[in-house]
Amino acid sequence: MKFIELLRDHLDAFNQAYDGQITSSMRQAIFAMLNCRSNTERTSQWACRSCTHTADFPLSCGHRSCPQCQHNATTEWLNKQQAKLLPVEYYMVTFTLPYELRVTAKHQSELMYQAMFSVAASVLKDFAKNSKQLGGDIGFTGVLHTHNRRRDYHPHIHFIIPAGSFNKHKKQWKKNKGKYLFNAFNPAKVWRARLLAQLAKLSLKLPSSIPQKWVVDCQHVGKGLPALKYLSRYLYRGVLPDKNIVSNIDGQISFAYLENHGQNSQTNTTEIRTLPTVEFLWLVLQHVLPKGLRRVRDFGLLRGGSARLRQRIRLMLAVAGTVFAPLENTTKTQAIRPCPCCRQPMIFMGVHRNKHARLTSFLRQKPTTPNATV
Repeated sequence: MKFIELLRDHLDAFNQAYDGQITSSMRQAIFAMLNCRSNTERTSQWACRSCTHTADFPLSCGHRSCPQCQHNATTEWLNKQQAKLLPVEYYMVTFTLPYELRVTAKHQSELMYQAMFSVAASVLKDFAKNSKQLGGDIGFTGVLHTHNRRRDYHPHIHFIIPAGSFNKHKKQWKKNKGKYLFNAFNPAKVWRARLLAQLAKLSLKLPSSIPQKWVVDCQHVGKGLPALKYLSRYLYRGVLPDKNIVSNIDGQISFAYLENHGQNSQTNTTEIRTLPTVEFLWLVLQHVLPKGLRRVRDFGLLRGGSARLRQRIRLMLAVAGTVFAPLENTTKTQAIRPCPCCRQPMIFMGVHRNKHARLTSFLRQKPTTPNATV
């Protein structure tokens, strides 16, 4: 069972039910998904190594919300991030937008998400500079998630942070000592004050009732790679993988998700959620991000332009006796198609124009007259 098939079969009902709430970015995502791997104007051409068989295949849409696309993009992102890892402990700090501001976020998503990134980054940088444990420049990678495990709208940003800082005046790496990076209550207060001030500057309409206590969670996550894998889970594979859709009975869609019972619980259980089809479509599509918005951002020592500084820090740690863990295999996965005749691997020959698709498009657009003669 595929999400795109459900979307195609119930598109008219979905448009009617949510016409006033569908954004232009959502419509672009819908158009891309419905045309993914269909009769596109360009196709990929493949040739068999063992026989003379050739074949053309429609291209994927490549949209980041499409559950059919970019399965290799997660691996490529992990490989790039793994190259930036330092041989130190890591923390994950999560900034959550309170429930009362989520309506504002839905209507002004681009402004809200940009503000969340800039404010949260400023809080982390300032706390690191003022910290007795750190007292220098840090690096961190932030990933925007807009949903919880049940796929409800729940905007938050996860940051993974190496447990140390670089003092640019002393040219030294300072290791964070202890099990805690920050007292999460203090960043939460500053997070609240700065974000509200930023939203006021942007003239965004805010609710009359805003809670005094906001949530900033700081957890020790050990080495960095497991945290990166967690962050990559929903980056490039859509909000809900097709394999999680378990049934479609009498207009009710059921999907599976993992539920973590309790903050300190290490046990995940599989839960089932069931919704009417149109509501299910909205549950997923409401998480389409504004076009051009970057949901993954690197800051400080983890920016792309800081490669030399990271190498310098690694040398400092090596001199200090730090043991470097071996990197995982970063070989880029290549697309493979078996030949339908002999089942041997086919070779990708390139992308070319699909004449049949252009002809079909022309015939659909060509005007006709009732009394035309042939």
